[in-house]
Amino acid sequence: MADAHDRKGHRNRLRERFSADYGASMPDYELLELLLFHAVPRKDTKPLAKRLIDRFGSLAALLATDASAIAEVTDSGPAVTVLLKAVNQAGRRLAKEDLRVRDNLGSWDKVIDYCRAELGHLPRESFHVLFLDHQNGLLAAEEQSKGTVNQTSVYPRIVRRAGIVPE
Repeated sequence: MADAHDRKGHRNRLRERFSADYGASMPDYELLELLLFHAVPRKDTKPLAKRLIDRFGSLAALLATDASAIAEVTDSGPAVTVLLKAVNQAGRRLAKEDLRVRDNLGSWDKVIDYCRAELGHLPRESFHVLFLDHQNGLLAAEEQSKGTVNQTSVYPRIVRRAGIVPE
């Protein structure tokens, strides 16, 4: 009985904790739990949040993982998968918009920020080419090859495509 009483109002308490600093001090599982409220309306989401974090290691890794891997976790139905992939896409768009506002990749820090946002949580190595204009504005980013968990190949045609070596 006390356990049910403790759960009563839990969602409101978690929302209040989030509102205090907009989640900055919350651990990954609590932030995920708060997100899961929207996909799992009338059920305790803490166990699912903890299972997901345990399985994938972090909230960032969870958001970047394949939808099929999320679906394999007990109690994570289609609504959970859609929610998490939507949050991932929103985060990627936010990072891209931030780059557009900054307008260029003129420093290593900006290149690293871009790569972390776009590539940091891919499950396999891949080689990407960033095409920049004369002011280091990002014109395009293209994946050139996919590899394995720890390596990828770079072929001469990729270097030609980038205009570094004439054909």
